[in-house]
Amino acid sequence: MDAMEYTIGDNIRAFRKERRLTQKQLSERLGVSSSLVSNWEKGINKPAADILADLCAVLEVSPSELLDVTLTEDEFSSQEREVIRAYRSKPELQHAVNVLLGVEEE
Repeated sequence: MDAMEYTIGDNIRAFRKERRLTQKQLSERLGVSSSLVSNWEKGINKPAADILADLCAVLEVSPSELLDVTLTEDEFSSQEREVIRAYRSKPELQHAVNVLLGVEEE
């Protein structure tokens, strides 16, 4: 197993517990089996890419928090940072932007 499997599993468990959710409650909200959630937390397997957005929403965390990825400002151009700031400041438009970018369905 690679380090990412342990990291994401540990993070899922930690965020789930912070939200006072059982594995069963998390699995019900995601529409998956509780054994699948258990396997994620144990590092046996990782959540599929198509469920990560839902997992982040239920756990109320960003993908970078869940995946334990830290991006420094120098990794973005000034225009990319401005786009991120604008996106964050307009929650009413985020769904439309997500649909346009193909990261969310209508």
